[in-house]
Amino acid sequence: MSSTRDIDALIEMMARLPGLGPRSARRAVLHMIRKKSLVLIPLAELIHKVGATVRECALCGNLGSDDLCDICTSEKRANGEICVVEDVADLWAMERSGVFRGRYHVLGGTLSALDAIGPEDLRIPRLIGRVADEGITEVILALNATVDGQTTAHYIADQLEGRVRLTSLAQGVPVGGELDYLDDGTISAALRARKTL
Repeated sequence: MSSTRDIDALIEMMARLPGLGPRSARRAVLHMIRKKSLVLIPLAELIHKVGATVRECALCGNLGSDDLCDICTSEKRANGEICVVEDVADLWAMERSGVFRGRYHVLGGTLSALDAIGPEDLRIPRLIGRVADEGITEVILALNATVDGQTTAHYIADQLEGRVRLTSLAQGVPVGGELDYLDDGTISAALRARKTL
């Protein structure tokens, strides 16, 4: 039936999103169609706008609509602290906690011998350059408590040893846990209880 081809295509596209399967996507699309002027049209306009303007921050790797994100351009955040995270989702999780008031550095992944991901494939050289250029006094390694996350943290610690105070998140982050799935209280407690490496 050609009359529903576009709707079926929208359902299939929505089902590709994390956390949505075919059934949830069908319900979401039906809701959007029923609330066309309140939900569907504004959502389509926003998706188009974000698609046209979103870019990676040239300094830290966060997402925004300008060359530098709001965090990197804020003078209040230039306190000598950089929090290193694996992904933008982890940065957003840290920001939700409202505890950290410094700047960030998004690596874009972790070191992985199995996937042939080395330091040059991540933003590790850029991080080392930022430490030298920006007068950084502390680097907080807020990487996921996975094998690859810890391997990456140790590599960065070796590269920066003696140049800057190195700390990592402490209590509250379970082994094998990922920042994006933690609640705000757990992230706050872990950030406050960070330890020197």
